[in-house]
Amino acid sequence: MTVFKNTQARDPKRYLWIFGLIAPGCALLPSQLVAHTGLELFWWIGPIIVFVVIPLLDWAVGDDGSNPRDEDYEVLSNDRYYRWCTYLFLPMQFVGLLIAGYLWSRTELSLVDKLGLAVTLGVVSGIGINAAHELGHRVEHMERWFAKVALAQSGYGHFFVEHNRGHHVRVATPEDPASARFGESLWEFLPRSMVGGFRSALALEQERLSRRGKGFFSLENHLLQAWSMSIALFGTMIVVFGPLVIPFLALQALIGAGLLETVNYVEHYGLLRRRRSNGNYVRCTPRDSWNSDRLVTNIFLFHLQRHSDHHANPGRRYQTLRSSMQAPQLPAGYATMVVLAAVPPLWRAVMDHRVMDHYGGDLTLVNRKLRAKRNPFSNAGPMPPPADRTPARTPEGAGEGSH
Repeated sequence: MTVFKNTQARDPKRYLWIFGLIAPGCALLPSQLVAHTGLELFWWIGPIIVFVVIPLLDWAVGDDGSNPRDEDYEVLSNDRYYRWCTYLFLPMQFVGLLIAGYLWSRTELSLVDKLGLAVTLGVVSGIGINAAHELGHRVEHMERWFAKVALAQSGYGHFFVEHNRGHHVRVATPEDPASARFGESLWEFLPRSMVGGFRSALALEQERLSRRGKGFFSLENHLLQAWSMSIALFGTMIVVFGPLVIPFLALQALIGAGLLETVNYVEHYGLLRRRRSNGNYVRCTPRDSWNSDRLVTNIFLFHLQRHSDHHANPGRRYQTLRSSMQAPQLPAGYATMVVLAAVPPLWRAVMDHRVMDHYGGDLTLVNRKLRAKRNPFSNAGPMPPPADRTPARTPEGAGEGSH
C-alpha cells in the first residue's frame, strides 16, 4: 500500500514529523506507565516500540510514495519547523536520562527492571545518534554543536568526525569500515566498524589540525570537544546519583553505539561503487545505498531510510530527501531489518540474492574484501582497476544533480 501516492502537497507528512519525538519519549514514560498500570514490562518500552510495534505498523501502513517537488525544495529547506522537530529531541533525551539515573540509584527496582530501563535508554541513545547525524551535516554552527551534545549520551563523539569526513568519502568501498561486505555477519562487522571508525576519526582530525598548524590537544579538536561532553555528562550523573549508576550508564551507551553500527550494517551491505580507469571511485549515486520508503520508520527516524538520496546529496535536510527508484530497495523498514541482521543465516537468506540481483548476478561487482593497495580517494596518481571488476558502463543514476 502506498499512502501518499500522487499527492500535490508540499509535504504531506508535515505534521507527522512530531512523532519522531516518540523515541526520546520512551525515556520519559516508563516510570509513569508502570506506576499507572502496574505492568513492569513498560521498563522495556524502548525495544518493544522499536522492534515490535514499529515493524508491525510498517507492515500495516506500507510505503510513503511521496517525494518533494523541485519547486518546493528551498521553502522546505528553510522552514524552521523541521529543525525544531530535531532540536526538541535533545532536552527530552537528557531529562529521560536524569530520571533513569535517579531510578538506577534507588533500591525499589529489581535488577531486571533496571536492566530493562537501561536497554530502553540505550535504544533512545542510539536513535539520538540519528538526530546527531541530521544535525551534524548542517553548516550552521549551532546545529553542529547540538550534534555533539546529542552524541554525549552514547559516548560516541568520534562519529561526528568519522561519519562526515570518512564514511561519506569512502562509502560503499572496501576501505570504509562502516560499509558491510558481502557475506560478512553483523557480529563480524561490529568490531571491525567500531574499531575502524575510531581509528579513522583520530587520523582525520589529526590531519585537519595539522593543516591548521594545531596540535591534537587543541581546543579546536572536534573529538576532544565531543568526548568532554560525555565526560561531563557521565561525571555529573555519577556525582549526583552515585557509583551505582555506572554499569547502567555503560550498558545504555554500548547499546546505543551498537544500534548505530547495526543500522550502518544494513545501509550498505554488499554494495560497491565502481572505479574509474585511474583507480579512483566514482561519485556516490543512489545505487550505492539500500533504501526503504516505509512510512512509519521514516517518520520515526527523520527519513534516515531514504539513505540513497542522503549519500548522493548529503547537503539535503531530512524533509527534502527523496526515494529513488534507482536505489536498491530493502524488503522492510530498518526496524525489521535490524532484527534480521542479528540472525546471520536469516539475514543472508533475505539479502544475499538481493545484492546479486542488484548487480545482475556478477559477483565481481560486489563489495567482498579489501583489495586496494593505496588510498583510492587521493590524487596520488593512477592505479589500474582490478581486472575482475570494472564495468565499462556508467551505473544508472550516476551524475544526478543535487541542490
